[in-house]
Amino acid sequence: MGLREQFTDQLKASMKAGDAPRTSTIRMVLARLKEVDIAARPKGIDRVPDEEIIAMLRSMVKSRRESVELYRQGHRQDLVDKEEAEISIIETFLPPQMDETAMEQVIAAAITETGATSIKDMGKVMATLRTKHAGTLDLAKVGPMVKARLS
Repeated sequence: MGLREQFTDQLKASMKAGDAPRTSTIRMVLARLKEVDIAARPKGIDRVPDEEIIAMLRSMVKSRRESVELYRQGHRQDLVDKEEAEISIIETFLPPQMDETAMEQVIAAAITETGATSIKDMGKVMATLRTKHAGTLDLAKVGPMVKARLS
């Protein structure tokens, strides 16, 4: 089952259950997905693939995390709670992230595979990681780890 079908099924279930916050968040995700689909039309793409939907969801989570920090600084716990609730709902649609040990292993494998020996080769290593593990790897966390291994 693709992500689009999951959104639709989860929306129906949350509406039946009367779960207003979940319904609202899923509707927001669907609205954002519609925007992404429309933006892709000039490229001849009618519906973006799941990989792009995952990237969109990660972007939504990232922007909410940034908002949480700002709301914390502004002492607005009500808004912090709302954003964190949305993050947890959006994350249910994302594949589970690798833990530190698994990240170390895929980094070591990518370094070996690319023959990287110095920091100059970081781009090759990151490209390999992005290609093979984009859905389950947080590239923002991996970058510094790769840099440390190659330094």
